[in-house]
Formats: sequence, C-alpha cells, structure tokens
Amino acid sequence: MTVTHQKSGPEQEKTKNAVIDVDVHESMTSIHDLLPYLPEPYYSRVAIADGWKEPTFPYAYPMINGVAMAEAVIDDGRPAGSDYQKMKTDLLDAHDIEAAILTGSFYPSDMQVQPHFSAALASAYNDWQIENWLAKDDRLRGSVCISLQDPVAAAREIDRIGSHPQIVQIITSVIPYDVIGKPIYHPIYEAAVRNDLVFALHQGNVTGTAVGLPPYYIEWHTAIYQNWQSQLISLVAHGVFDLYPELRVALIESGWSWMPSLMWRFDHNFRSVRRDTPWVKKMPSQHILDNVRVATQPMEYPEDPRHVYQMFEMIGSDEFLMFATDYPHWDFDSPEKAIPHTFPKDVRQKILYDNAKAFYRL
Repeated sequence: MTVTHQKSGPEQEKTKNAVIDVDVHESMTSIHDLLPYLPEPYYSRVAIADGWKEPTFPYAYPMINGVAMAEAVIDDGRPAGSDYQKMKTDLLDAHDIEAAILTGSFYPSDMQVQPHFSAALASAYNDWQIENWLAKDDRLRGSVCISLQDPVAAAREIDRIGSHPQIVQIITSVIPYDVIGKPIYHPIYEAAVRNDLVFALHQGNVTGTAVGLPPYYIEWHTAIYQNWQSQLISLVAHGVFDLYPELRVALIESGWSWMPSLMWRFDHNFRSVRRDTPWVKKMPSQHILDNVRVATQPMEYPEDPRHVYQMFEMIGSDEFLMFATDYPHWDFDSPEKAIPHTFPKDVRQKILYDNAKAFYRL
C-alpha cells in the first residue's frame, strides 16, 4: 500500500510504503498557550506572575539535547515538537506518514489535587490541540486529554469532543497512585465505547517504578514498564473487558517484550486462583489479545536479532504491535530502520500500517 504527499519547497512526488505512527508528541511552547481556552477562576491561576506550574519530570536528562533528538531541536529555543512546520517536514513528509496520532506532552492525570482545575486544564488542552494542530493537517489524529481525578467529568469531556472527525483516542498518563480497573473509572470506558475511541495509557511526569523513583535515570527508564503491567492486570482482573467487550486499549511507550511472560504468569495464576475474580470469563491472555494493542517504541534490540522476532512470535498474534516513532524524543525510531530484518515482510507491513489502521478504524 502506498501514499503520496506533496512536499514543501520544489514540487516533487515520492511514493513508498505508507506508515501510521501512533506516538507523536506535539508540545506547547509554555503552559500559557492554554490561557485563551481557560475560563475563570482557572485562567488567573495560570496567568498570574509565579502562577501554577505543571508537574515536572524529576530527573535531569543525561542526553545532550534533553528529551529531544538533535534533529528535532528548534533554533529559536521553543520546545521540540512545538512547531508544526518542522514536524511536517522532518516527520510527516520525510517518512510518508499517512496518519500521525498525537499523544501530547501534557497529562493532567499527573495532578493528584484540585480535580476541577485538572479537568479544566484537560479541556483547554483539547481545544488548543484541535485549533493549533488538527486544523492544520488532515494526517494528524488527536487524543482526548483527560484527568482521572474525576471520571464523570472525564466522560463528559470525551462526549464533548469525541465526535470530532480527527479524534481517535482518549489519553492519560499511566498513573502510579491507583489501579484503573476499579468501578470508579468505568464511566471513562463507557464513554470510550460510546464514542468509538481507543483508550490509551502513556507515561507521564509522575510515572514511577515499583520502588518509587530510584536514584538514576537509567534505573527509572529501564523499570517504568511495571506501570503498564500493573494497569493492564487491573483492567483484566476487575472485569473491565468482560463489562465492555468493545473497549480498545493501547499501551504507548511501554515497550512490549515483557508481554509474553506476563501473559504466561497471568494465565497460570488464573487457572490456580480464578475463584478470586469469578467475573472474568476468559483467560487473561485472550482478553489481552482481543482488546489490547501495544506501540513498538521503545524497541529492544538483543545481540541476535532473531531473538526479538522469537519474542514477538510468543505473543501469538501478528496484529498485536503498532508502529511508533516517539517523535521528537531522543529515542526516536525510524520506520525505515526500527523493525529488525528478521521480521517477515508481511509482518512488517502489518506493524507499520495495517494493525493501527484497523485498531483505530482510520
């Protein structure tokens, strides 16, 4: 399958395999970008001198350009990912991205206080994204930013903009302070199904590890997949997929090579102690294969590239992975290089394009 886009500059056409990218981070220049979309009393909390500041990442990035790859750095000092034209040139056009799903860099679920303020920030961000990004390019697809503090308010926000033709999912940070299978969060899943949207979990600024925040960034970056594991187990164990069999869940920037061992362990425990959760009617691995997809980035690369394909085969489905670049971050994955050559051509096609097209119903 191919797609052609008109390039900026001299007229030229370039045709190659189309790509769908499920993790592209648009960024604000500052929290003040949200001011035109914030009502009082929340406007003043952000606008005043020394006003509210969003939760910040606790580590100093050890990479030379911070969170950004060198190619994404903007010369005038604005944050990487905040300039549409640069994203268009460097990502959308350069890699023939047919659809890029925006996942943001702002997650109000990181806040654990002031739920009404958190919900107002999420709503403002959604209006900002629609006006400043989705309106500029039909290839861009949006995510409804929500706060988990008030699931009923989150469901109202999903209903408010979920019918926008370029909105394809709901997104929140993978929180470390609660499990989201609990019934209190079910209004969000009902709204996801009602609006035919994917529910996505992405790391945020408060995402920790099983031992909190370890001393070094490398420890944190290696161990954070524990958050997605815990939330996925919660969704299955609390019967979310039994209650909402049409719910689609995407795990983004979680990695994926841990999935086979989790499914094996989960199924083994389910056979042993399923009386603990009698409302779960399928094997956990089957719920995961039916309702969950995982973004490729970050890809693990063992010394022997055959091993990563063997791990993929152990998952038991060639529809399970969806390609992601993680633009504009330092661990960006190029669609031309990210999938090892040990993956057959037809499987590469499914990962780079077909799986996301089907899952997001693009």
